[in-house]
Amino acid sequence: MKIVPQFHEFADQQTLCQKLSHRICAALQKAIEERGKASLVVSGGSTPVPLFAALSGIFIKWDRVFITLADERWVEVSDRDSNEASVREHLMKNQAEGAHFHGLKNSHVSAIDGESKCGKELASFPRPFDIVILGMGPDGHTASLFPRANRLSEALDMGSGRLCMAMTPVTAPHNRITLTLPVLLDSRQIYLHLSGKEKRAVYEKSLGGNSIEEMPIRAVLDQDKVPVDVYWAAK
Repeated sequence: MKIVPQFHEFADQQTLCQKLSHRICAALQKAIEERGKASLVVSGGSTPVPLFAALSGIFIKWDRVFITLADERWVEVSDRDSNEASVREHLMKNQAEGAHFHGLKNSHVSAIDGESKCGKELASFPRPFDIVILGMGPDGHTASLFPRANRLSEALDMGSGRLCMAMTPVTAPHNRITLTLPVLLDSRQIYLHLSGKEKRAVYEKSLGGNSIEEMPIRAVLDQDKVPVDVYWAAK
């Protein structure tokens, strides 16, 4: 039975982040109480920054929380485009300072060279993930599952057995490493965090078609494995 995404609308990011951060932390704390630890997958870019700040201010047993990324640009952590840098700056502070973070970028020169090592390290990360927070680009990509990328079909293959894959976007800079679709869907809850009228229009367009290659976000929205809640703010 297909999952029907639940849409939550807010006037502004402050209200959205307050509501979503408390919902996420409640789920993480419940996971800790039931299983002794919790896992959280986050995304990069500017949209999640206020959410990271809100999460960092909530007291839970963060020392039992394991955090990783849905994808990463293959740049040094010192680079302003590094997703890891954003997580370390905006999330892993205040109450969340003691969380355990595992980045995707490693010492290999390229994403394709570092792919194997990244996969081996991810194999020990707690799964299924308790929470996955995804974003979406104006081209309908999520994580680093980009339209027309030459390895997109492999990254979407539910039977591949691959945890992560190097990707070279056609529509964005930097080589990337991304969690594959089967790994993203190996979770208990997915939140799609969006902001602005443009992103809402892209989201609504994604609901009106079925070509995953055209808009890879459809692979997350049209599946039967994990609940998806969409949190959107007008500004």
